[in-house]
Amino acid sequence: MRHSQGPPLRRATVAVLTLAAMWTPGSSPAAAPAAAPPPEAERLAFSQRYSAHQHGGIVRAANTSISCTQSAAPSCPDVRAGGAGVNGDFDMLYVDVDRDPNTYNSSRAEVRLPAGSRVSYARLYWGGNLRVGEQKPPEDNGRVLIAEPGGEYKSLDADTVVGHRVADGADAFQASADVTQLVREGGPGLYTVAQVNVAMGRSPAGAWGGWTLVVVYENPTEPLRHLSLWDGFTSLKSGSVQEIRPQDLGFPAGAGGRVGLVAYNGDRGTTGDSLTLATGSASIALSNSANPQDDVLNSTISEPGEAGARVPAYANTLGYDSDVFDLGSGLQNAGDQLTLRLHSQQDAAWAGVLFVSVDAQR
Repeated sequence: MRHSQGPPLRRATVAVLTLAAMWTPGSSPAAAPAAAPPPEAERLAFSQRYSAHQHGGIVRAANTSISCTQSAAPSCPDVRAGGAGVNGDFDMLYVDVDRDPNTYNSSRAEVRLPAGSRVSYARLYWGGNLRVGEQKPPEDNGRVLIAEPGGEYKSLDADTVVGHRVADGADAFQASADVTQLVREGGPGLYTVAQVNVAMGRSPAGAWGGWTLVVVYENPTEPLRHLSLWDGFTSLKSGSVQEIRPQDLGFPAGAGGRVGLVAYNGDRGTTGDSLTLATGSASIALSNSANPQDDVLNSTISEPGEAGARVPAYANTLGYDSDVFDLGSGLQNAGDQLTLRLHSQQDAAWAGVLFVSVDAQR
């Protein structure tokens, strides 16, 4: 097998990842040892974070950190169930499922791993909008709390530069950290992420934010695959395109595969955004039952097959996208290069993560 991982100190000197500080009921988030805020940049070019050539695949768990206020909007339950609606239409309030009075937001999602799998790499991404009815300070962008299945909260600091840009009426950010050891020890199950630094209230830009845990695993019973994870932080407004070109993949004709994305502030019903896959002269627009070809940034958390559990499990996340697409017949011809393009014509969205899993030539 072959693995490669971007240097943990790339782009700039970064903050320290802290998984030792335990969280217990009754304690305060401020009580955890404070680390210096990580450096920030308005734009982070997409680059490869991790790659592997092995028997296995990529799974992810994700959830939103904020949603509409049911008491102030009679239509909120219908929107949460998947109805039409965008974040700028509502007063938005934190999701908080942990019953811990010391956390102001928290949500859960399930990491599903096939039996016999070993975690090769895991990374947590979190982000959102700091400016809505309130203005959240950016000093907390690079810290969240995370708990493995059945475990206690641990303080987690970003270990690379945080993307942070004020534009289009929003104050947007994305941070991330390596959690490989935590997920290896925690195994499959429901992970809880709390204290994502997003603002609540109402504004034309809307309140939005959430988190995604990407897990690369090795499993000898699965096909040999190319596994690649890319991340950055770029605006997708005004017809802009985020493009990545994984190379030297060596996939056979008819290869199977999946592609995943994480993006912020995609509005349901605002068409003109797409995720396309190109191999040579052939190009297809990816879609699934939750994501039309011309509206993939539509506030959904979706994946092929049976979805993992989420608490809460809102069908319309009101501004947070974490989607996985099956490539289907997109790789009819053999090759060694792919081009992925995430495009938005109208949504003032931000791209954060792209990953790909493709069957390899033996």
